[in-house]
Amino acid sequence: MLASAAGLVVFDGALAADLPVKAKAIEYVKVCSLYGAGFYYIPGSDTCIQVGGYLRAETTLVPGRVNGGSGANNSLSNYYTMRSRDALDIDTRTATEYGVLRTFFEGRFQWTTGGYGGAGAGLTGGATTYSGDAAGGGTFALYYAFIQFAGFTFGQAQTQFATPWAEYPANNVELPGSGGGDPVNQIAYTADFGQGITASFSAQDQVAKYTSNIWNVSGASATGLATGTYGASDIGGSRAPDLVASLRVDQAWGLFQASVAAHDNHAAYYGATELTGHPSDKWGWAGQLALSIKNLPTGPGDTINLTGVYTNGASRYNFQNLVPATYAMYSGTGLTGAYQSLGIGGLSDSVFTAGSGQQLTTTYGFNGGYTHNWNPYWASSIYGAWAAVRYSSTAKSYMCGAFVSSLALSSGGPGCNPDFNYEVVGTRTTWTPVKNLTFSADLTYTVLDQKYAGGSTVTLPVQTGIAKPGATYELKDQSTVSLLLRVQRNW
Repeated sequence: MLASAAGLVVFDGALAADLPVKAKAIEYVKVCSLYGAGFYYIPGSDTCIQVGGYLRAETTLVPGRVNGGSGANNSLSNYYTMRSRDALDIDTRTATEYGVLRTFFEGRFQWTTGGYGGAGAGLTGGATTYSGDAAGGGTFALYYAFIQFAGFTFGQAQTQFATPWAEYPANNVELPGSGGGDPVNQIAYTADFGQGITASFSAQDQVAKYTSNIWNVSGASATGLATGTYGASDIGGSRAPDLVASLRVDQAWGLFQASVAAHDNHAAYYGATELTGHPSDKWGWAGQLALSIKNLPTGPGDTINLTGVYTNGASRYNFQNLVPATYAMYSGTGLTGAYQSLGIGGLSDSVFTAGSGQQLTTTYGFNGGYTHNWNPYWASSIYGAWAAVRYSSTAKSYMCGAFVSSLALSSGGPGCNPDFNYEVVGTRTTWTPVKNLTFSADLTYTVLDQKYAGGSTVTLPVQTGIAKPGATYELKDQSTVSLLLRVQRNW
């Protein structure tokens, strides 16, 4: 009996060894409290991740009447545009002996109302073609994509030149008068001195977002001049990145920032081939000062944001890349013999003509905004911007020579002045009924203050794209009003 019992115990033990062992419960999603709310540990790693973004729907009434079909102010102009956008953010962070290793990505999916323009010359009857997002399509944009490690930033991130509010001091519409917030590819280093004091240095891509126009005036055409384009676009290949430095003091009372940038202007050729030669490179620069004031006596959360900027040969640090580079705004006229009135303007980094050197363009401006919170649900703001474009006397002689000969400027001589000012004022009201859901209305008044002599006229060719006839037009200041209605849900 004892032998049998011992045998059974051994047999039962062997069976037990073959049975599956119940695993210990594992918390697959664990909150990471190191970097604020919304972060979780990626299972099996010490990296924390946060997924967020926003969804936005908006309608603009009387949109962007500064150029093209909208500026034509006729049957081709949209009375409204609509846009839907979904943005996805992925933020990862890992603690290392060198500090936090961070990656950040933001992608945007978007659909925007397009428009219709004239179908082209040679047509006996009216015809138009559509341009814009396709009916079943839309666009995808890679917005942010950068790595941060040991004080360095690699990839597409907001320029170190810009302030935290960039071109939005208290508003939803894009303003001139400061460096823009659109991200740009860069290599940057930020030194943190404590007490909210930091200094940043970067080499950033100048292509597309930080080059406006390099005009070869010898290639100017009547059709181009009628749109505010004073020459052939003659930008050469990239030679050097923009060099940017900034100093920021960010404390409880607000923020102060000083920024500078150096920008290389590299042109292509005087003529169609490399045998014609090209002008030498010229470095431009930009400087900016900014101030934000918090804890105002008018109420909790109220803020004032102010920015001022000066550029020479680096115009996109004032007229940031979301602001148009050319302007052609039409309206009525009371001048005898004129068909309509027109305001034109053109932005450039430099101007040259065959055999000459580059003449750098000077711009300066400012923007600012004040936001008041009536209660936790309602807020209102007022904002404004003013920016000026000024050409040297030599540049004006090139540009006016083309303008007078091609478009028969009536006053000629002193009456020709391609300088202009661009001014914006507006007000915004927001309602946040629940956390992270905001409804807003943004009313904006825009003025193009051109500097051609009063009573000046030009004779324009036929412009089929905007259905304008060949006729005499009065050169005159122009203005427009638009209203942006938006609803946005952050998550």
